Amino acid sequence: MDTMKYRSLLGSDLKISEIGFGLWTVSTGWWGNYTDDEAVVLMRLALDHGMNLFDAADTYGNGRSEELLAKAFPGSERDKVVIATKVGYDFVNHGDGRRGQKEIPQNFSPEAIRSAVESALSRLNTDHIDILQLHNIREDQVHDDDLWEVMEDLRKEGKFRHGGIALGPAIGWLGEGGSAIAKRKPEIVQHIYNLLEQHPGCDLHKIAEATGAPTRFLIRVPHSSGMLEGKYTAETVFPPNDHRNHRPKSWLLNGVKKIEQLRFLERADRTMGQAAMQWLLEDTKTLSVLPNIYSAEQIREFSATSECPLLERAELERIKELVSAHFGLEPEETKHKGDMPLPAELVTMISDSEKE
Repeated sequence: MDTMKYRSLLGSDLKISEIGFGLWTVSTGWWGNYTDDEAVVLMRLALDHGMNLFDAADTYGNGRSEELLAKAFPGSERDKVVIATKVGYDFVNHGDGRRGQKEIPQNFSPEAIRSAVESALSRLNTDHIDILQLHNIREDQVHDDDLWEVMEDLRKEGKFRHGGIALGPAIGWLGEGGSAIAKRKPEIVQHIYNLLEQHPGCDLHKIAEATGAPTRFLIRVPHSSGMLEGKYTAETVFPPNDHRNHRPKSWLLNGVKKIEQLRFLERADRTMGQAAMQWLLEDTKTLSVLPNIYSAEQIREFSATSECPLLERAELERIKELVSAHFGLEPEETKHKGDMPLPAELVTMISDSEKE
């Protein structure tokens, strides 16, 4: 029996699984390599276990993630899934330029966005995208009325149902995200957020609350690149091309020490990985959590998160205490990227919400 729970956007009849499937892992080669057949098997198994949200991007594998969706869910099966994708990177002209965390040029001109959406629809072999996100926007795009106008035009034309933004290839993008939420009131914001890396994700949720935005959040990297699955040790070595090698060694060593202090979250009927996602789902503004999925075992574990015992108040308080004390370790420098500082009025909003 399907035990997955579903959430929805305001005013929408689209039911979205609390745990989704991010295609970055199986389509880019930065967390192991998967053949198309291997990826499709995992995707179909995920749907069998109630995961109906599949999050792609045109730049993931230079179109490959979208093509995988068309292979996995062709024809009449299209309506069984919620397809999310992203546009904004000019991989057509610069597709061989990205290595690890290095970005390729972006193009958010109305003409480029329209062309990118049409190309994505073709690769997906569908007539509409359920959730379309502007991929890692900067300050210029927050204030570019022409960009938001073409997005509205595309929506009216039926090219996509719900729209929003995705933030940052690394931790950050607080200014852009905060201003976009306040100015544009996007339905969707996708960002990095997890129990170990709460800044700036926590502030983005507070801004949505304080501004009355209808925004709901898609959470990526919910396990801090696998750390919160609780299986790494100080001796863990990642493959040469694995993106986790871009993390500093201190991330691994300190992370393992933090996990040992969080072992109280593990129970016979709840894993560390499930508890980490339940912590995110405690927030009603969380629409869906997108863990890195790379095995059938993970799909079975993650899809059962909804039926696990909820985190108890004492457990939530203990987490808050540990995070406030930096787990008794030296505070680490936060990757706080992005082009713009958070506007003063939004800083005040966050401060006020913390006093309540």
